[in-house]
Amino acid sequence: MNTRGLLDQLLKSGQDLLQKKAGGHSQKSSGGSVGGSVGGALGGLLGGSSGSGGLGGLLSGAGGGALAAGAMGLLMGNKKVGNAGGKVALYGGLAALGVIAYKAYGNWQAQQGTAAKVEPQTVDRVPPAQVEQHSQAILKALVAAAKADGHVDERERALIEGEFTKLDNDQELQHWLHAELNKPLDPTDVARAASTPEIAAEMYIASVMLVDEENFMEKSYLDELARQLKLEPGLKLELEKQVRAASV
Repeated sequence: MNTRGLLDQLLKSGQDLLQKKAGGHSQKSSGGSVGGSVGGALGGLLGGSSGSGGLGGLLSGAGGGALAAGAMGLLMGNKKVGNAGGKVALYGGLAALGVIAYKAYGNWQAQQGTAAKVEPQTVDRVPPAQVEQHSQAILKALVAAAKADGHVDERERALIEGEFTKLDNDQELQHWLHAELNKPLDPTDVARAASTPEIAAEMYIASVMLVDEENFMEKSYLDELARQLKLEPGLKLELEKQVRAASV
């Protein structure tokens, strides 16, 4: 199962388009805030949750980057993104996510006085054989975070699966995604994929990327996920800090 390839496409998806749309919508938003624009930008790009016209227009004759933007946009739905710069900055691929996790984990270790003893084994630093394990856990976290606001109904699941199929027709991967999209949201189940502390950190970053922290349901899910991942409070804060710093 090549989860790595699919996840990397998702994280890189439509970066330039998202930035342009975010910039354009920020000029037109009622408060002039970029904060609410990325959800709107994705809605404009993808037709949001209300229809497939925008999605069809974007994907007509489009390449893999736009297809991945379609899949990620459907996962995000119409979420209001509070830290647009950080969210967009993280669409730099799997390695970029690993770098952020590495920095956060390293800073936290330094605070604990253990930095010299243990180097964080984040996804950008592990052997290729281990990257798939990290990738599957991160994708699991993304899919779960997409469901945190309850917007992924039966129709949305079908649309998301359709976009994933366009990206990668690996049958094993499709069956896995189908199961993840259709199972009830359970932070305990999600956290079981974190077989190392570094994977837990990466899963949390991916979840922070996708949730709207101003939404009570999504913020509650994020807090419970952190508990189930057994993230130390200081590490949790450092991970969130590095996500915010990615917007600079």
